[in-house]
Amino acid sequence: MSMASENKSATLDFLLELEAVIRSRAAAAPQESYTARLLGAGVQRVAQKFGEESVELALAAASGEPEAVRAEAADVIYHLLVLLEGRGVSLAAVVDELPWSRSPLGTRASCPRGGRDALVPSEAVALLFEV
Repeated sequence: MSMASENKSATLDFLLELEAVIRSRAAAAPQESYTARLLGAGVQRVAQKFGEESVELALAAASGEPEAVRAEAADVIYHLLVLLEGRGVSLAAVVDELPWSRSPLGTRASCPRGGRDALVPSEAVALLFEV
């Protein structure tokens, strides 16, 4: 496995671990966990927070400050995973959608339906991250 593949695999492993931590904190007492408080406020509040963080990332990117982009991107990733948890959607299910964008013409129409459905999430992850 190449160094780039190892780094991608480690990144994916970290995101899956973060997803598991979010899932466990969702069950925690709200006074003990920001994640539990946020989810307790409802999916609409989580979606609002995700939107706020996304705007902050866009503004940071426009300003050209790499440190701010990294910090805001981390917030976006965290809040995206919380939003997915709130809706009962796994990261693997999201990743499973990504092969559509990897089709030769970059459109859903260019990838036969059976092609996507034939992939299990672990195969989609491998395809995406080339692990």
